[in-house]
Amino acid sequence: MTALAHATVPIEMPTSCGTLILNQRGQLLVCHVTGTRHWDIPKGMRESGESTLEAAKRELMEETGLDFAHSAFEEIGGFAYQKHKRLHLYKVRAPENLECLGHLVCTSHFSHRETGAPTPEMDGYTWATREDIPSLCLLPMAQQLLSLDW
Repeated sequence: MTALAHATVPIEMPTSCGTLILNQRGQLLVCHVTGTRHWDIPKGMRESGESTLEAAKRELMEETGLDFAHSAFEEIGGFAYQKHKRLHLYKVRAPENLECLGHLVCTSHFSHRETGAPTPEMDGYTWATREDIPSLCLLPMAQQLLSLDW
């Protein structure tokens, strides 16, 4: 066999892309994950052909209804996140008029496991401090968020 026969093409690891939205007080926007006790940042899997920024912007829009110009996004970078998934993050400074979160809405749905009814992925929003993160987020996300300077 030739060396070419043994060559392998590296497989790109699936990447979840998300955005840290920070208010004027340095608090982080977190979204309540429907049907759980956990909160998370707006994030989701990058689709084929999408850049990490495009994926982060799409997920932010789907999970909160927020849309910011590309120039508002500051790239934080990519991280090992879970065994078979990477995490790529961006940061956006929220405008002053985003203090109230009552207008945010999730348009991304899943089928409810019991009823089959379309159910929003996120059903609540709040501003969280660094001290709040360990009790709100799952351990891998809490560890990642607390390792960052925000």
